[in-house]
Amino acid sequence: MTSASRTARAGHRVVVIGGGNAGLSVAGRLRRAGVHDVTVIEPRETHIFAPLQSHIAGGRARVADAVRPQAKVTPRGVRWVQDAATAIDSARQTVQVAGGVELPYDDLVICPGIRMLWDAVPGLAEAMRTDAGVSNYDLELARKASPALRDLTGGTVVFVQSPSPASCAAAAQKPMYLACDWWRARGVLDDVRVVFVTPEPELFHVAEVDAELRRKVAEYGIEVRRATDLASVDATSRTVTLVHGGREEVLGYGLLHAEPPQGPPAWLAASGLTDARGYVDIDPETLRSRRVPTVWSLGDAAETQTPRSGGAIRTQSTVLVDNLIAALEGRPLPARYDGYSVCPFTVSRDTVVFAEFDRDGDPEPSLPWWKGSMRESRLTWILDRYVLPWVYWNLIVKGRA
Repeated sequence: MTSASRTARAGHRVVVIGGGNAGLSVAGRLRRAGVHDVTVIEPRETHIFAPLQSHIAGGRARVADAVRPQAKVTPRGVRWVQDAATAIDSARQTVQVAGGVELPYDDLVICPGIRMLWDAVPGLAEAMRTDAGVSNYDLELARKASPALRDLTGGTVVFVQSPSPASCAAAAQKPMYLACDWWRARGVLDDVRVVFVTPEPELFHVAEVDAELRRKVAEYGIEVRRATDLASVDATSRTVTLVHGGREEVLGYGLLHAEPPQGPPAWLAASGLTDARGYVDIDPETLRSRRVPTVWSLGDAAETQTPRSGGAIRTQSTVLVDNLIAALEGRPLPARYDGYSVCPFTVSRDTVVFAEFDRDGDPEPSLPWWKGSMRESRLTWILDRYVLPWVYWNLIVKGRA
């Protein structure tokens, strides 16, 4: 690297909207690449490692395992603005925050995550406020889910997966398998009617993974409503209305575990940087804005044309930072994102089916020589439950992995 390149990097201002997995990973990588002026905008005081919420709901992790103070996980040398971004002026190259301050930037990275739209389904938000409503898509609801699923001895439990786009949509299945394995161990599984509702035609879009999940569904005796939507919830009568092919089914429940519909932050639409659905419009391979060359995006708010997942962000952040640094130095963008994503399914209390795939849904295992990674395995459970959280807290959020 030339002296001029080092000087350019040191004086360059990068603002990152969002201090989650994507934002901290990018900020840490930029600092390690020699960009000194990096600011992260993040309103929350507590940083949550969302994948552990499934283990919390299923009784296999503690809340303390999934949370850290935001100040402790922000990479060293990165400025943290504890506020919420509310507007972007790409012509003036500024970001406005809720407190009224405008932050100038030379390059902008947009990764504020995705919104949980609990009110999008009539009655769903109200149901979550009762003792019969739980979810692994919210930390407090996951905390509530753990004893609710653990102590159940009979009745009907309905698990609902939300339509895409959603953040790791199939994660709604994980507490279901954990709970079924627990109920089987306690000898009460035969007394519990488990109904899984998914808008998708299959359990998962990768054939090998779908076969493993279908095997587990049959093993646990789970009723599956494929290509079915949750139309409404009545929290008073504890019923859900499902719609399949224009036909309605009203189903009573003793416990409802639901994944909410999801969407991009509403304020992004006014930025002029989004597609028709409100996601940041980027080249899905370079992760650079199609509209403004100083804007980049990754994570759940970006249209990367691949299923959204936290596990995809490690690859995305590597590509984005390599390309941003190249653009800063006047070089062609060298890196391409192939749509890699990952979804580990906890199919029992000590086994996981580890789904890794590319944009086309073809398998893309991190260890190509290991042919069994997409089959139920104790080893991948150890990886998902213990190794990956350690890597996240110690390497990923620091921009080291």
